[in-house]
Amino acid sequence: MSRPKVIIVDDDRDTREMLTLALELEGFEVSQAANGLRLISAMHVDRPDVILLDVMMSWIDGFELCRAIKKNAGFTDIPVIFISARKSVEDERAGMEAGAIDYFPKPLDMDRLIARIREILDQRAAGLATPA
Repeated sequence: MSRPKVIIVDDDRDTREMLTLALELEGFEVSQAANGLRLISAMHVDRPDVILLDVMMSWIDGFELCRAIKKNAGFTDIPVIFISARKSVEDERAGMEAGAIDYFPKPLDMDRLIARIREILDQRAAGLATPA
């Protein structure tokens, strides 16, 4: 079985590197995108199983990018998890309304984040294994 693919979309290189290291140690295949434009091109080349998406980025914010992903028929089923320094209830609500499956405030609780990614992947695998 191939390793689950996670793409990290954050304009902060240190955050991308830290997340990449942590996720690779947990057995995930990780790619990175510094912005939404890079994400869209990367998704066409190598479809991720999960997207970790920052809210505050240049060019397009994470909420807009998530809405765009969810409008694309080829990508609408890919789970999006927001990772953001914005911690308000309103931000979390906006993230969920944009189509995300979860929202994690920074600084990240890595154990909780990794457990949630595994839970999402397990649920999807179970859903795909059952007859329609």
